[in-house]
Formats: sequence, structure tokens, C-alpha cells
Amino acid sequence: MTLLSRTKDMAKLRGMSLETLALKAGLSNKSIYNWDRNSPKSENLEQVATVLNVSTDYLLGRTDEPNHYMTETEKMLSGVDLSEAVDRSVPLTWGGHELDDNDKEILRRLFEGK
Repeated sequence: MTLLSRTKDMAKLRGMSLETLALKAGLSNKSIYNWDRNSPKSENLEQVATVLNVSTDYLLGRTDEPNHYMTETEKMLSGVDLSEAVDRSVPLTWGGHELDDNDKEILRRLFEGK
């Protein structure tokens, strides 16, 4: 499968046209169609992969596992001590938004029962 066909298949699976996908990724509405003739910029490929919730390796045909990076992340996060994550400069997110230091402090106090 080509980059364009994998992208098209994943967009269809997510209920999106390529035009809609491109716009959600911050690209011009027909730009993804050009991927059949020209390689995309890495930033554009990354943005599209993020919208589709797949890895760039999947879109490029390097793996058949769409969420390979998710599996690796899950492995990394197993057994994470939240107190360490909150106290260190580890980026934490909630609903796709990064928590700032104030939010982390609130979590720390909540976990400590203060």
C-alpha cells in the first residue's frame, strides 16, 4: 500500500474525507492528494498521523500496526509513580491539553489529601 492509500483508508475508517483530514491537520484541502507524486514534509505527515491517531511509521508502510507508538508508550507508562510525574517536569495532559504547574500542584495536593 502507498502512503496515500494508507492515509485514505485511515481517513475513511475515521469517517473523514481527505479534504477534511487535511483541514483538521492544518493543511490545504487538496495537499494530501499530492502525496502520491511528492513526499510530504515530515511536519505535515506528523500532523496527519496525529489527527488519525496512528504512527507515521504506519502511514509510511514501515509497520502494519497503526498505533505502534501507543503500545510503546503504554509499555513505558506501566508502573509510573504519579507523585514522581507530578513533582518532576514530566508533561502531563488531560483531554489533550497539557497541565501547567498550577494544575500539577492541585493534583499533588489532591493525592496527598491536603
